[in-house]
Amino acid sequence: MRSRAMECAGILLVSLLLVPLKSVATEADKNISCSNLPPCNFPAIYNFGDSNSDTGGISAAFQPIQAPYGESFFHKPAGRLSDGRLLIDFIAEHMRLPYLSVYLDSIGSNFRHGANFATGGSTIRRQNQTIFQSGISPFSLDVQIMQFHRFEGRTEELYRQAIDLSEKKKLPRPREFSKALYTLDIGQTDLAVGFRQMSNIQLRAAIPDIINQFSAAVTRLYQQGARAFWIHNTGPIGCLPTATLYLRNPKPGVLDNYGCLKSQNKMALEFNRQLETRIRTLRAELGHAAITYVDVYAAKYELISNANSQGFMEPHKICCGLHEGNTHVWCGQKAIVRGAEVFGGACANPSIYISWDGVHYSQAANQWTANQILNGSFSDPPIPITHACHKRLHY
Repeated sequence: MRSRAMECAGILLVSLLLVPLKSVATEADKNISCSNLPPCNFPAIYNFGDSNSDTGGISAAFQPIQAPYGESFFHKPAGRLSDGRLLIDFIAEHMRLPYLSVYLDSIGSNFRHGANFATGGSTIRRQNQTIFQSGISPFSLDVQIMQFHRFEGRTEELYRQAIDLSEKKKLPRPREFSKALYTLDIGQTDLAVGFRQMSNIQLRAAIPDIINQFSAAVTRLYQQGARAFWIHNTGPIGCLPTATLYLRNPKPGVLDNYGCLKSQNKMALEFNRQLETRIRTLRAELGHAAITYVDVYAAKYELISNANSQGFMEPHKICCGLHEGNTHVWCGQKAIVRGAEVFGGACANPSIYISWDGVHYSQAANQWTANQILNGSFSDPPIPITHACHKRLHY
């Protein structure tokens, strides 16, 4: 990891190199460097999202995730839909904070340095279906925000009632809620549901409402005292192996040069365009908020388009599960194939795969992505996460 001084050095050069991602700064803005400001020293992280940042929420609420998930780092299932750590884990490590306990886990949780409200399959908009029908989590973003509201209120109540230090050691300090970092990584499942249930025209027409609801969630967090936001856009969903797994003999032009489904990536880019525009509006409306927009799409697409040079296999190869022709045994599942029971086990070396199970990234790919985004290279404004609390840097 880069030192904090190295992260801040050359920030103006980074902003010039990333002009397509950035709004034009004033001369006064250009004279502001994060090297002139202290690191934020966030005491806690509160995360909201879907399976890309779920550290055990869906496992706590429903059936636990089974092996071989978690094998590369935790050496056992750890509630994450990967072989190891997720982006949110690398964010916590970078900030020298513990991995986030999940709000829904009633056993063994420590919320002193934050909490995770994300669950696999979560959407921004509520879906009119159950998790047993479609795999969509009932904990949509608005529900996660309500859970946080209860969490904050209950924390303050218990903190006041606590008699000695031992009762407080697993609770957040109420005064630190406004000093914490609020991370959001959600929207991919909204698009995935849209691809299954809508035409592209219908889905495109639905994006403004999805963005409105996302904006409302951020505003509610702000009203509850949140000030520093680190918001990921949605990744190149058309590059997930599952996007093309059942596609046979695609017509010319359907896929891009890296085998990604153009139509799905185009929709993700439209979602991200509207999200970035709304974040600029939120900066104006929420006067004390420091909101960083992180172009995870660009970082992940860079990895996919340069997989071999970065030490990875072809990006559409899946590490965990069996996928041969029309036979598909998903990661950790069992099935009868040609009269014999087959288990969807893991590959020998997950560290050279971008895709862990066809939908979720491997720990190695998550770490590569984290190394690109945490220093601010893919952010608007182009500041490292260690300085994401400084409003004056968010022009």
